[in-house]
Amino acid sequence: MPFIKVNPKQVRRFTQASGKLAKTDRVDSEMLAKMGVALQLKPKPVQAENLYDLRELLSARRALIKDRTAAKTRRATSTVDLIKAQLDKRLRLIEADIEKIDAQMLELVRKDQNMAKRMEHLISIPGIGTNTALMMLIDLPEIGSLTNKQVGSLAGLAPMSQSSGKWQGKARIMGGRPNLRHAIFMPALVAIRFNLDMKEKYAALIAAGKEKKVAITAVMRKLLVLANALLRDNRKWTEKST
Repeated sequence: MPFIKVNPKQVRRFTQASGKLAKTDRVDSEMLAKMGVALQLKPKPVQAENLYDLRELLSARRALIKDRTAAKTRRATSTVDLIKAQLDKRLRLIEADIEKIDAQMLELVRKDQNMAKRMEHLISIPGIGTNTALMMLIDLPEIGSLTNKQVGSLAGLAPMSQSSGKWQGKARIMGGRPNLRHAIFMPALVAIRFNLDMKEKYAALIAAGKEKKVAITAVMRKLLVLANALLRDNRKWTEKST
């Protein structure tokens, strides 16, 4: 059955705004139905069957990355030979574990023909490598079926305006999926150097007086929008051809 996943806080606020203070199964069912109609919510595309396994592997990989960073920090400040030897051994084990997880994730992706094709399209974008493409497909499985505004908002890269009457505040990014933002940061720096469009975008923003962090954030958003558009166009072409 197709279904829609919504934020529980958003549902509760919608219910309160509708004047319903009670919380029962009957009220919840009624408000969920009204919210779906009022906001014109649509079911998301069916996700890959192996997505949960990929998420578990990616979570383990991120934990290993943190362990590696901590071990390297301790190794840099350690003065005891025994501790240095133990940390070197630990770092070798962590690297081996990360390589095994990367290989397992690639194997799972290759078993899914649709996901494998999507990853190939993402890798074709200058600045996006295999690991980044994997993280984008896992952290944002909806990519390729969203609008430009939606994909920027889900990543927490869309600037939110802050204004009321004559008061005009600064637009800031907020919310979204932090792991996805972290995954796109380094690829954005690479794209600024080797992707002509991204390089021009960054240079134009700096020339306009924007801060470097703001310019990098804009490149991150443009990179994600480009990836979404590429997957969306290829999906539409595939549907027409079949």
